[in-house]
Amino acid sequence: MSRFDNMQANSLDGSGSGREVAVMTRTPLLLTLAAAAALAGCNKENHTIIAGPDTGETNSAANANVELPPSIIATKLYRCADNSVVTIDWLSDNKSANVRAGKDAPLVHVGAAEAGQPMTGEGGYSIEGSPTAPSATVAVPGHPAQSCKA
Repeated sequence: MSRFDNMQANSLDGSGSGREVAVMTRTPLLLTLAAAAALAGCNKENHTIIAGPDTGETNSAANANVELPPSIIATKLYRCADNSVVTIDWLSDNKSANVRAGKDAPLVHVGAAEAGQPMTGEGGYSIEGSPTAPSATVAVPGHPAQSCKA
């Protein structure tokens, strides 16, 4: 077999020159020693950073009762009397919902003062109904209130 490139210059039987073997074992050893020296210089002391003078008072925001926003309990797609489509996300507080009047329409939040009351929102949106009812009365801007079936 003729030897035209460096890959064929040395045989694969392990009888290569000692210089190449020494370079292959020396490089990983030097890299390991350099990494160990770099890590040995790290300061492992704990640090506490305080953004201002310590007055001894606890964080009042951490101790305040926080009310989470209501979650979506049902999402229903309604077909209205004028053949328009309205999507309503009914929220778990039973006093609010999110309404989308059409495919590309923005999502509008509507709410009521008490559960069971009609929910109204900005721009003329209003809803009467519940997540368990088969229909709802929906009013969207530019349309009068109409009955919509799920």
